[in-house]
Amino acid sequence: MKQGLARAVSKHIRRVAIAGGLEASHLLAQARLMTRARGRGAIFTLHHVRPKVPRAFDPNAHLEITPEFLEVAVLTLKRNGYRFVPLEEVPACLASEDTRPFACFTLDDGYRNNLDHGLPVFERHCVPFTVFVTAGYVDRTHTLWWETLADLLSAAQTLRFGFGAGEEIMVAATLAEKQAAFDRITAHIHRGDEARTVAVLNRAAAEHGVDPLAITERLTLDEAGLRALIASPLASLGGHTISHRALARLDEDEARREISASADRIEAVSGRRPLSFAYPYGDRLAVSERDHRLAAGLGFAVAVTTEPGMLSAAANPHALPRISLNGHFQSARYVTALASGIPFRLFA
Repeated sequence: MKQGLARAVSKHIRRVAIAGGLEASHLLAQARLMTRARGRGAIFTLHHVRPKVPRAFDPNAHLEITPEFLEVAVLTLKRNGYRFVPLEEVPACLASEDTRPFACFTLDDGYRNNLDHGLPVFERHCVPFTVFVTAGYVDRTHTLWWETLADLLSAAQTLRFGFGAGEEIMVAATLAEKQAAFDRITAHIHRGDEARTVAVLNRAAAEHGVDPLAITERLTLDEAGLRALIASPLASLGGHTISHRALARLDEDEARREISASADRIEAVSGRRPLSFAYPYGDRLAVSERDHRLAAGLGFAVAVTTEPGMLSAAANPHALPRISLNGHFQSARYVTALASGIPFRLFA
């Protein structure tokens, strides 16, 4: 209980600190200071775009923004002088002599709400965007473990879970206990054999009446949905593996299969080989230089991480940084701050 409370306090302090940094960056940007921090442009990361539905336990709230905030973000970037370009054009933009800043929008995992709530905003403002598709979600063969875990802990007061040394009974009666359980299981998934641990989680969820594949069905686009999405000339699809596992923890042959088969599946849906790829999780623990080389060797023109930062002419096109539009920070002021690049200079 004390550990759960300590984690909750730590997360709150961190969120307050981030907000303070963004406020300071906004003021500097408004004063037109540190203008060189903006670089050539930025790629923005989104996941869910949907109206907010309050949940008592909502550990994935950072992964969703409202359609209203997406519109605010687009309009704010326009006011700040950004032009919008497709992700696949980033290498050409970086090589160009056109110094006007540019922005790209990308959405990970292929959620249904990208079609239902994201597309109308992008179409209203003629903004191109790329949706990165996890093929196992399209085919209903793989599960979104973070969504499964949130639903499981919302339903359970206690649960049995195996961390490799036999099953443990985890108490999850209070919000602090639920968050502590979420954090511990998340860390275990990221440390070891991801597929095996997710299978353990799926079995635990089933014991509590939570169907992980039903969650995949409910939340993500199938083949028909993807075709409806790309009926818009503004939309394009990119690869995001088959299973959404961290590539750096796979051997080279398996990592190559995950990347290549993802492209095959998208080509079967769209009739066009994708030129862009997003590494699952995208941070330094989940992606290696080997994976950058694999993406390049398999013909992708662009591959993106989730490492935060602005774009420069010297950027590796197969390890591009992105900026998260985070559900905890839905403000035009914060968009201006992020697009200025100042937070990545001052607080890196």
